[in-house]
Amino acid sequence: MADSYSGAPAEANAAADGFFDDQTLKYLGVGLSSLFALGVVLLVLYILSVQVDYGLLPTIFPQFLDAYVLVLTIVVTGSVLSVSSGIFVGLARVSKTRVTRGISAAYVQFFRGTPLLFQIFVVYFGVPTLWPGTFPIQNWGMPTAIIALTLNHAAYVGEAVRGGIGAVPDGQMEAARSLGMGYVQAMREVVIPQAWRNALAAVGNDQIILVKDTSLLTVIAIPELIQQFRDVNSATFDPWTPLILVAIAYLSITIPMGRLVEYLESRSDWGGESQ
Repeated sequence: MADSYSGAPAEANAAADGFFDDQTLKYLGVGLSSLFALGVVLLVLYILSVQVDYGLLPTIFPQFLDAYVLVLTIVVTGSVLSVSSGIFVGLARVSKTRVTRGISAAYVQFFRGTPLLFQIFVVYFGVPTLWPGTFPIQNWGMPTAIIALTLNHAAYVGEAVRGGIGAVPDGQMEAARSLGMGYVQAMREVVIPQAWRNALAAVGNDQIILVKDTSLLTVIAIPELIQQFRDVNSATFDPWTPLILVAIAYLSITIPMGRLVEYLESRSDWGGESQ
């Protein structure tokens, strides 16, 4: 009786293992992902065939093209400035000087700890009031966009660089110093190239987020893609036609950026096979 009782749980576990074996889970995953993909495809086809007004597209396309060029300009400028500034922030975060570390840590904590929308408001509404007399810049929206995005994303890039430097084994610095290199030379020629490889994925992902963050600029009347959607939707009460253009515009930027990051990662994978 005892043998029969003790064998029951083992048989149940064996049956459960048989039901959830690797092959079953594989087919379950394929089935669920296929159903999800099919649902998305059907929804997109329905929207494209029923909801989109193709007669409206030629009318609104020029203003969306202008917005696309504007967003691309902001993204390129903000990316260059945020990555360049973020490298210095990351180096400051690992500085041997306590004051430098403290200031950079406070910078990172502020810009990572407050919403980007708040930072946009601070720059757009707050900074002009600090100027003695009349603020000299009339069109303050575009500079606000670049300044706010740069300051915000430099903090994230800085943390990615700090993490990349931290992932480099201490022996690399010790080996460089034993060869007669100074601290700065060792960082520049040995540590930073390896740290950049470690931080590349995080930096690339952050720059893709920067592209999507440009949508927040609608709150300060920058004529970017979301602002164009709002204008068209208000005039025509047609949400899907402008939304399709917005989606295509953002994806045409973020997908190539993602591919570029993957390419750079494969090229920097020194320890792996060349792609």
